[in-house]
Amino acid sequence: MSRFRQDQVIPRYMVIAIVLTLIGIAVIGKAFYIMTAKKQYWTEVADRLKRDSVSVKPTRGNILSCDGQLMATSIPEYKIYMDFQAAAFEDDSLWLDKVDSLCEGLHKIFPQRTAAEFKAHLEEGRTKQLRNGSTGARWWNIWPRRIDYNTYCEVKQLPFLNMPRYKSGFTHEEFNSRRFPFGSAARRLIGGLYGAKDSAYYGLELSYDSILRGTPGITGRRKILNKYMNIPVKLPEDGCDLVTTIDVNMQDLAERSLLDMLKRPDVNGEMGVAILMEVETGDVKAMVNMIRNEEGNYIEAVNSAISYRCEPGSVFKTASFLVALDDGVLGKNPADTSYVIHTGCGIMEMHGRPMKDHNWRRGGYGDINVARALEVSSNIGVSYVIDKFYGSDPTRYVKGLYRVGIGEDLKLPLQGYQKPNIRMPDTKTTDRSKYWSKTTLPWMSIGYETQIAPINTVTFYNAIANNGKMMRPRFVKKAMKNGETIAEFPPQVIKQRIAKKEAISTMQTILEHVVSQGLGKKAGSKWFKVAGKTGTAQVADQYGGYHSGITRYWLSFAGYFPADNPRYTCIVCIKKSGLPASGGGMSGVVFHNIAEGVMARYLKFRVDDAHDEQSVAIPDVKNGSAKDANFVLDHLQVDKHVAAPAEYDKGITPDVTGMGAKDAVYLLESRGLKVKLQGRGRVKRQSYPAGKQVMKGCECLLYLE
Repeated sequence: MSRFRQDQVIPRYMVIAIVLTLIGIAVIGKAFYIMTAKKQYWTEVADRLKRDSVSVKPTRGNILSCDGQLMATSIPEYKIYMDFQAAAFEDDSLWLDKVDSLCEGLHKIFPQRTAAEFKAHLEEGRTKQLRNGSTGARWWNIWPRRIDYNTYCEVKQLPFLNMPRYKSGFTHEEFNSRRFPFGSAARRLIGGLYGAKDSAYYGLELSYDSILRGTPGITGRRKILNKYMNIPVKLPEDGCDLVTTIDVNMQDLAERSLLDMLKRPDVNGEMGVAILMEVETGDVKAMVNMIRNEEGNYIEAVNSAISYRCEPGSVFKTASFLVALDDGVLGKNPADTSYVIHTGCGIMEMHGRPMKDHNWRRGGYGDINVARALEVSSNIGVSYVIDKFYGSDPTRYVKGLYRVGIGEDLKLPLQGYQKPNIRMPDTKTTDRSKYWSKTTLPWMSIGYETQIAPINTVTFYNAIANNGKMMRPRFVKKAMKNGETIAEFPPQVIKQRIAKKEAISTMQTILEHVVSQGLGKKAGSKWFKVAGKTGTAQVADQYGGYHSGITRYWLSFAGYFPADNPRYTCIVCIKKSGLPASGGGMSGVVFHNIAEGVMARYLKFRVDDAHDEQSVAIPDVKNGSAKDANFVLDHLQVDKHVAAPAEYDKGITPDVTGMGAKDAVYLLESRGLKVKLQGRGRVKRQSYPAGKQVMKGCECLLYLE
């Protein structure tokens, strides 16, 4: 048996123990170094490459018009980067050989930068990586803004970038971007998303975000042979599509009509609102919110239709008289409007303050009945009646306002909605804005000392058109997915009847007379009956005062059409500074254009209606191509003789009155004039007179009617 030699073995064990101890200390030291000095770097690497599971975003649902046209949809957008730690950068020769052609290609795709600027930018990122090693500039942006898919494909085909990702270092980050095919149409209603993330922040996008967003999926990531494989764990569930009540054609009509008025030199409006609502269902077919920005352009920046509360003015008088008719204070019969009001010369003192009619300088209206007081929008007529019959019990009047629905909280599914502020009588409060004085009631009755958003006013008038049934404004009809209806949002009734049947019928007749024989004539139409009420109110300035030196007016017209069988209710509001200011002459004109444009699809005319028995139905042929006119009339089998018109001297301005816009523009622009159009229909007159020598580049404004 061999003998254990302690003097030889123990030193060897000691050497091994010391070596292992040093190795252990080195491992612990390296681990401590990684946990402290290199912690940030490895955390980023782990987050980027070693996730066991990755959330997969679903596709956000579309927002559609009532007839299925896209109003908001999602498309992919990309931010593009270079990773300067990729394999291709280990050898400078390949990069130096391709960088010039790469930058030339980038310049062609993004002409905002020169090829030299692109090269300097990319070299800066590469230099930072070489200087700093693994902590250098990875994911260096090639272009600072997002690009669409087509542009991304173009970039991907450029020299050097067309190599595999792990060789070229070309990489990207994908985003879901929201697009609006109809531009600004109903933009504040439709809503929007934050640019950097799929997060809604206003409009229907926010209100129905849970339906549109969908449910994210989960994908597992596994590293196999130095590559990562995505293994689906849970598939994403795409969002549903929303079908709104908006009619694109009506929206466009309302927007153009309002903008034409706001841009008129005598108007120069600060803000404009137009809402078109379907009477029977409460469906909002169009909602326009225009505000003038610092550059003088009109944009949809705020949903003023639901959020801008102000003193509504004379459109509120309808609610005041409806309360009086419904309470029967004017007579036992709610249909009786014969009560006579002595308005005198147009000025009446009410509790120490003068109440004036708009025509007080012309002697006022004298003795008028209740119906006529509303037709001519007499401040004295309305305030006198309300003060006389409710002065001893103003609470009864205010409760009546809530009963007829003008003060109803509509509970709209839109962020920013402001419910009406109609205060109850309070003479003990120390808050001056809430204090109820003797003059509060008469001034409240004509639309002051209250704050109401346009959506509440149009809902109230819609209830009158709907024979007293008040409908909640509806913006979304249903949610769909893959062509199937997932959820429906039926019309909702707020009040089955806002007032007695007789009171509603009487008010319908009065509102019709306001347009046919009162101050609302410009809102009417010769093709169908219109009912409504004008409103002109002085409103506070931006600092809450009325005496800043500039008088601001809130002009409105609220009504419905056709009056004998109401289909649509509409309100138009314009905020402007200074005179002239007329609710009927400005907002009423916009209402007229919207109403006639909407009803054009329903009006059907026969040729027999255009002439009497002794007339001959031969079309009037305007100046133009005689050959083309003869060809058309031959096919229509119409007896005619179209003589070739005398050719205009190319240097003389032709007479285009009576022509359609297309022909008139062609004739004038062919002679070197710049043409602008105002209105719709045929040319009524031209600003550059016929027969005048043409000065090329001059502007000719055509007024259409």
